[in-house]
Amino acid sequence: MKTGNMPAGKLAIFEAERPNLISIAYRMLGERAAAEDIVQEAWILWAQKGDDSVRSPPAWLRTITTRLAIDALRSARARRERYVGPWLPEPLIEESAPSPEDTFSKARECELALLWAMERLSEEERAAFILREVFDAGYDELAGVLGKSETACRKLVSRARANLRKAKPRFVAEKSAHLEAVSQFVQACAAADHQTALSLLAPDVIAVSDGGGKRRAALRILYGAAEVAQVTMALAAKLEHMTPLKPVRVNGRTGFAILEGSQDDMLYSVSFDESGRINWIYMMRNPDKLPLPGS
Repeated sequence: MKTGNMPAGKLAIFEAERPNLISIAYRMLGERAAAEDIVQEAWILWAQKGDDSVRSPPAWLRTITTRLAIDALRSARARRERYVGPWLPEPLIEESAPSPEDTFSKARECELALLWAMERLSEEERAAFILREVFDAGYDELAGVLGKSETACRKLVSRARANLRKAKPRFVAEKSAHLEAVSQFVQACAAADHQTALSLLAPDVIAVSDGGGKRRAALRILYGAAEVAQVTMALAAKLEHMTPLKPVRVNGRTGFAILEGSQDDMLYSVSFDESGRINWIYMMRNPDKLPLPGS
């Protein structure tokens, strides 16, 4: 990012807001590079803006970032219609504690399950929900961002909440027992222990895998415990001699991964229902969405 002759105060304002802007763009698009591109565009517009013409710089930066993200999401959805198999959001993997310079630190708070569910929202519903629920924006701010009345913005947020309630999975906070449940499920699949695998899955579990046409993955969403257990165990049997999965943190949740730059690379993450059973499984195999070793 080039700063040119920008005043130090104006640069400091942008840098202070950058994690929030990255979080908005990532939550809107589910793509790391696309989020960075959006924030770079916002930076250019901020650099061109006169110092005296912005009453609230943080609000202005959120507004322009959201509008850019809405436009980018419309274009992205047209591309995703041609995607090979289900499209899943790009994971944010935590190798260690985030540094103060890590602009994706706030974005990592967004669960993959919620990102996936938000794909069902319209662009404006998604923007309204993110700004209201994550950044506690008032309806007057939403009206200014989206160019709609406050009443219309209330309806957007209400529809978004309703649509997310209908979507699965339910978003339950992770507990220490969940790590053990995931480990048991992985072990049961590896051992072809069908009964144990079934007992750990919610009856209405959903499993989604993303190979992007570049790695082996299911080309449709899997529904129900029986189908998910059967397909997962069949995959485990084919990968019997695969490198063992290692625990990682992904978007604030426990996950398991192989990240060696090989054909076997993958990442699992799951969500749970109120009873502690797995109700959503995320499996990323597309190498374009997985970090390279050491990155």
